[in-house]
Amino acid sequence: MPIRSCTVGSITVASNTPLTIIGGPCVLESLDLGLSIGRVLRDACRQHGLQYVFKASYDKANRSSITSPRGPGLEQGLAWIAQIRETLAVPATTDIHEPAHAMPAAKVVDLLQIPAFLCRQTDLLVAAGLAAKQHNRAVNVKKGQFLAPHEMAQPVKKLVQAGCTNIVLTERGTTFGYGRLVNDFLGMGDMMELKSIALTPPAVCFDATHSTQLPGAGDQTGGRPERAPLLARAAVAAGVDAIFLECHPSPKTAMSDASTMLELEMVPRLIEQLARIRKAL
Repeated sequence: MPIRSCTVGSITVASNTPLTIIGGPCVLESLDLGLSIGRVLRDACRQHGLQYVFKASYDKANRSSITSPRGPGLEQGLAWIAQIRETLAVPATTDIHEPAHAMPAAKVVDLLQIPAFLCRQTDLLVAAGLAAKQHNRAVNVKKGQFLAPHEMAQPVKKLVQAGCTNIVLTERGTTFGYGRLVNDFLGMGDMMELKSIALTPPAVCFDATHSTQLPGAGDQTGGRPERAPLLARAAVAAGVDAIFLECHPSPKTAMSDASTMLELEMVPRLIEQLARIRKAL
């Protein structure tokens, strides 16, 4: 089977390259905070021979409550991400929720992220695919909590037909009844062997922090962030190409995903553990 691969800026996310960490805060609260978090993750990855992509959201359009903070918005948020990308000299990614945001975001970030709830939205996928093709970018599609692994062939097909073959697929848990996500490692193995119309199979990422969510907890989603390291280690051992994680110096005070983000100070140790597992493989 061909090697899974996706080019993100200056790095190649693949099964035969160093593990990639896609990480940062959930929402971009300020330029300084984004820089400080990104610098810690970048330096830890460099120290242990891993690749790094900075992640932050300029707008969280899928908050549980209409009163929840959403971020700095498209213009200010992309300006901050561009500055972080340049200052830290790393690729960057952000999520988009509307087709009209694909092209502006593609001018700034190396990887356009499609949220799990929107992974079947044809207009959004096509817009992302067209923007990625025009600006030589990549697209990361998070698997919907409601989809089987083999169904991710359809979002891939939409992207390919829009002209984008540079793709990452991200596992982030499957809905199990109400208020619980589970991680199907058998299914993740199936997604790593997904047959698609893309000549190069999509790289596969595992979202360690969102997989610990406990949906339906009221105005704010609950979570079990203490289990994220366990899931991340298991996913690397299973052979994924990248790990997605969100972190914050003080998760309890964060504007978004306060119940699932990791404390920033514990992330370098986790990165070291993931590097050791990858090396053992």
